[in-house]
Amino acid sequence: MFCDGCGVAVQAGQAFCSGCGKQIVGPVVAMQRRRGRVQEHVHLLGILWLAISALNAIGGVVVYILANTLFARGNSTGAPGFLHPLLSVVGIMILAKAALGFIAGWGLLQREPWARLATLVLAFISLFNVPFGTAVGVYTLWVLLPLESGEEYESMAAAPAA
Repeated sequence: MFCDGCGVAVQAGQAFCSGCGKQIVGPVVAMQRRRGRVQEHVHLLGILWLAISALNAIGGVVVYILANTLFARGNSTGAPGFLHPLLSVVGIMILAKAALGFIAGWGLLQREPWARLATLVLAFISLFNVPFGTAVGVYTLWVLLPLESGEEYESMAAAPAA
């Protein structure tokens, strides 16, 4: 049972709330505690990270294939020689970011303790990936960055999976 003013737990027969001091009039009504921001959004956030990572993986594969076919050494396209290694490295970096995004998304869905920090790091990196990476990055920061969110996520990660 909770106070209708501040939400603090109230015992049956208690005349005043111990949190806000409000007088309890009538029977104490049992209310369900409000879900926190992290609890409401972490599942969707995990799915979004899996989706944006799939898009990144497709882009990384395309860049890597282009680097090794169209801009390969010995190809008569007339492209500068530095494009092959540059695009190969860029493609590999994009694929690495996609792999980390898959791991972070899976970690969020499984409520792993390390997933919050990994996802926040990826969110900061994704802010430069306009438009989808920026949107997912801002949403991630809104859900997971506040201190209260960290405490809520830690309590969710510590709780046994239902």
